[in-house]
Amino acid sequence: MSKELLIFTGAYAEEADKGIGVYRMNEETGQLTELRHFAGLKNPTFIHVDMDNSRLYAISEGVNEEGKKIGEAAAFQIGDDRTSLTLINRKPTVQATTCHIQKDAHNRFLTVTSYHGGMTGLLGLDADGGIGELLDVVQHEGSSVHPNQDRPHPHSSFYSPDGQYLFVQDLGLDLIVTYRLDAEGGKLIPHHETKLQPGSGPRHLAIRPGGAFAYVINELNSTVTAFGYDADAGKLTELQTISTLPMDYQGDNGCAEIAVSSDGRFLYGSNRGHDSIVVYSIDEESGKLNVIQHMSVGGGHPRHFALTPSGDYLIAANRDTNNLVTFRVDRLAGTLTPTGHELEASKPVCVIPVYA
Repeated sequence: MSKELLIFTGAYAEEADKGIGVYRMNEETGQLTELRHFAGLKNPTFIHVDMDNSRLYAISEGVNEEGKKIGEAAAFQIGDDRTSLTLINRKPTVQATTCHIQKDAHNRFLTVTSYHGGMTGLLGLDADGGIGELLDVVQHEGSSVHPNQDRPHPHSSFYSPDGQYLFVQDLGLDLIVTYRLDAEGGKLIPHHETKLQPGSGPRHLAIRPGGAFAYVINELNSTVTAFGYDADAGKLTELQTISTLPMDYQGDNGCAEIAVSSDGRFLYGSNRGHDSIVVYSIDEESGKLNVIQHMSVGGGHPRHFALTPSGDYLIAANRDTNNLVTFRVDRLAGTLTPTGHELEASKPVCVIPVYA
């Protein structure tokens, strides 16, 4: 039986609203069809989908005893129909709201990242896939040169391919802070810091298949930085920094998401302001980038986007225009072409395509 392509989304939403969405995508046309929505979480903006183990993890917002906003996380069982969600459990995480959640490949840990709190939390996973105990919290300190960098602002955390390290992109400090994961002790051990140009604002990271190169999109100065990655040493070495914008663009802009094609030949990044996806080719030997296209996202503020598992489509989540827009990917050239299909979705922030 052929698998169907499902799209899971997270969004800004009140607890009573439909924050998590499930859609079907027609791989012949790129058309999306709404299947389900789930309420009950406040601002489940970022999600992590593990279809192999039938689990979905989402961040949320809670309130502590003093009335202060804090982070929460929720774990869901994905049903046999592959579209229904049943809550396993829901727990507080760190003492500030969070913007990102990630699971390690061995199903042992979750990490949550707090932009406003300047911290990253490590949580265990229970045997049933539920949210376990908060094991460790690492707090960043400092500032940088941009008005938005008056304090630490970690925006995401990603595990290295071998699971030994965690990369935390701190937009407020112009740093990628690498931690070694002490799996036995349940701790994040400071390992290395990679400095970026002052005022860059690193936000999200993508590692090229094969693991030799990594790429970070910088929100504040609209650039992408390419790195060589030494997996044994767990260290990044800067190779190149390149603009995400056309040379003649003079307006405001802030970058958001970044992704590498599954064959490692192309890199994609989103511009909010120019409201486009920038497409780069990747030199196989050097890892360096060359701009080949800027494609309008057909909406405003592409907070997130994703390539489908086949690599044939890209889906842009446009927060300010409340729409999901699909593009066909030329697998040989890397370029994007609008399919002509879009679907209304309230304040989408995260889009995850999976086969089911």
